[in-house]
Amino acid sequence: MNLLIHNIGLLATPLGRAARGGAAQGDILTMEGAYVLIRDGRIAAVEQGMPRDYEGETLDAGGRLCTPGLVDAHTHLVFGGWREHELALKLQGVPYLDILARGGGILSTVRATRAAGEDELADKALRQLQHMLALGVTTCECKSGYGLDTENELKQLRVTRTLQTRQPITLVSTFMGAHALPEEYNGDREGYIDLLIREMLPQVAAEGLADYCDVFCEQGVFSAEESRRILTAAQALGMGAKVHADEVEAIGGSRVAGEIGAISAEHLIAADDAGIAALKAGGVIACLLPATSLYLGKPYARARDMIAAGVPVCAATDFNPGSCPGGNMQLVMNLACWQYRLLPQEVLTAVTLNAAAASGQAKETGTLEKGKRADVLLWDSDNLDYIFYRFGQNLVHTVIKDGNIVVKQ
Repeated sequence: MNLLIHNIGLLATPLGRAARGGAAQGDILTMEGAYVLIRDGRIAAVEQGMPRDYEGETLDAGGRLCTPGLVDAHTHLVFGGWREHELALKLQGVPYLDILARGGGILSTVRATRAAGEDELADKALRQLQHMLALGVTTCECKSGYGLDTENELKQLRVTRTLQTRQPITLVSTFMGAHALPEEYNGDREGYIDLLIREMLPQVAAEGLADYCDVFCEQGVFSAEESRRILTAAQALGMGAKVHADEVEAIGGSRVAGEIGAISAEHLIAADDAGIAALKAGGVIACLLPATSLYLGKPYARARDMIAAGVPVCAATDFNPGSCPGGNMQLVMNLACWQYRLLPQEVLTAVTLNAAAASGQAKETGTLEKGKRADVLLWDSDNLDYIFYRFGQNLVHTVIKDGNIVVKQ
């Protein structure tokens, strides 16, 4: 199928096939009066004016802003149940460990996920993906981590694989069996790590269920050296590495990410100067999650310092049932401006090219360039600043995924 998007008021896109950090993060292409020509789901041309001798379907952009589709580089998409019953406890200041002791927290979600069948999990996640698509997401990373045993971790990953056939968003799968220590392994940390390395990871790799492995490297969860062991085992099986690092305390997660060449380090609220330097040295993308800071009332990561150090920054939702039960990338874009003090051009790169790079997709999507997948948004705006200035409503007008119009509002 061919499609010509014409009468674009302003086209705004980063350029390239790799993450951009430092001053280059804010260096984007803008073009007035542009068109995007799509052939067989790929971008064939991005130019000003109108192409000659075009025959095929056309879409009048009506003078609107055109950008690449958004990439959500950090979600926990597939899970059972919700945790709204914890809201009053949180508002009353009950500590998380106390909630956990009452049977809540992540282990509550583990029990709900284990009890749910694949169809139930898939239907629930599908509704969320439809919501995300309407908000402009065309690529989404999806972590497991609510099974915490071989059967249920594989179940989550198989659901993600099934979901790819049921809706248009490109899904990138991440195995995160090292999300927490399951109840049945209390007092036997080494036993669970052995299960991860000797049983879970080989089965995930054998079935080709995950592109990446992620570990929650945090005080009371997995230590820096435990994280290194798990992630290097995953790398030996052909998976890329990601690290939940320095969310609460800087215990060495950023250092591990840099030393093993992880594609990204996530959260980074507590990252110190040494951690930021390690990310830069290792070529690691900082995947920041401002909506989680908002929801928990926690500090925001040092995004400006990371950019100053030359670390590429991306921003994502962290959609999950506990610390961020919302998957709105447009809110993430707002928060990245207001709380990280990033400029609109820097944020656009953060939620497109850099997020695509953090998901291993930068050669395929994240920019409007010839040869890439035709993942394109039209916004109810004629300029870039407006979509960061406004908040609280969906500003996406049209979503084109792989050259097909999948949302028009």
